[in-house]
Amino acid sequence: MMTHETVCSSASPSSLSDEANKPVLAIIVPCYNEQEVLPETSRQLLDRIHNLISDNIVSVKSKIVFVDDGSNDATWNLIEKYHLENPRHFSGIKMAKNMGHQNALLCGLLKMKDSVDIAISIDADLQDDLNVIRKMIEKYLAGCEIVYGVKENRDTDKFLKKITAQGFYRFMHFLGVEIVYNHADFRLLGKNALSALAEYQEVNLFLRGIVPMLGYKTDAVHYNIKERFAGKSKYTVKKILKLALDGITSLSIKPIRLIAILGIFIFTISLAMIFYSVVQYFCGNTISGWTSLICSVWCIGGLILLGLGIVGEYIGKIYLETKHRPRFIIEKMLYEDAGAPQ
Repeated sequence: MMTHETVCSSASPSSLSDEANKPVLAIIVPCYNEQEVLPETSRQLLDRIHNLISDNIVSVKSKIVFVDDGSNDATWNLIEKYHLENPRHFSGIKMAKNMGHQNALLCGLLKMKDSVDIAISIDADLQDDLNVIRKMIEKYLAGCEIVYGVKENRDTDKFLKKITAQGFYRFMHFLGVEIVYNHADFRLLGKNALSALAEYQEVNLFLRGIVPMLGYKTDAVHYNIKERFAGKSKYTVKKILKLALDGITSLSIKPIRLIAILGIFIFTISLAMIFYSVVQYFCGNTISGWTSLICSVWCIGGLILLGLGIVGEYIGKIYLETKHRPRFIIEKMLYEDAGAPQ
C-alpha cells in the first residue's frame, strides 16, 4: 500500500502568461454505453477546460478526448455531435469492439502522448470531483509528473462494494503489489510519464499497478466521491473480479510462492503422520480409519486442483502475452485537424 505525502510545492499560474509556456491538457474519458450521462459530462468538462484556459493555466489547444469502447447505444453519435459543434475542444476515438475499460483508457493515453503535455484520465460517470483537476495541474506545474486522485471516503458506495474494494487494496498490498490505496483511474500523467507508460507492452493491463512502477515525482489530491449522475455502473461483479485477477497475476508471483509454501507445510505434516503411523503399527494400535482417509484424500485433492488452477492462470497469461496481439483496434478518430473518420 503506497502513501503519498505532498512533495511538490504550489505554483503560481501567473508565471505561465505566455501561451507557448502553457501545458496542453487532454482529459481522457473512456466510455461504454454512456449516452445517459454523456451530455452532462461533456458540459461540465468543457466548462472546466474553459475556466482553466481563461485563468491562463492551460493552453487553448487543450481538449477532451472521449474513447468509445465499443458502445452499442448512441454514445458514439453524441461524441461525433460534440466534435462537429466544437472540434477544437472535443475529440473522439472509436474502438472497433469492446476491449475493456483499461484498454480503452490506455488507447486514449497513448494516442495523445505526442500531442499533449499532460493527460488526466477520468470516468464518464461524474463520480470523481472535477474541482480537483486544477489542483492536479498546479502540482504538475510544481514539478510532479504523476498526480493521483485518491478517494477520501466511499460513503456513496454500497456496503458490499465498499467492503470488497477495501479488501482488494489490502489483499494487493499483502501480495506485494505497489498500489495507491483508494485510487482508481483518476490521475494526471505528464509527458515523461506517458512516454514511460508506452514502454510497457503487456496485454493483461492493470494501470493502477503499472503507473506506480514508472517512478518520477508523485503526489496525490484527495476528494469525496459523488453519486453517479446518470446511467448504471458498467463494472459488474464479474468485471471487478476479472480486474482483480488481472492485477494479481500481472504484478505478483506471490500466489505461486504460497502454493510452494503450502506444499512444504503439507509435506512436513505427512512426514509426521508417517512417523506416527509407524509407531502406532509397532505398538499394535492400528485400526481402520476410513473417515480420516477420505477427508485426507478430499483435502489433498482440493489443494492440488487449487494449485493447478493458480499455476494455470499464470500460464494462460503467458500464453496471451506471447501472442503479441494488439491491445486495442481503432475504427475511427475525430480531432481538430482531421474531422473526418480515420
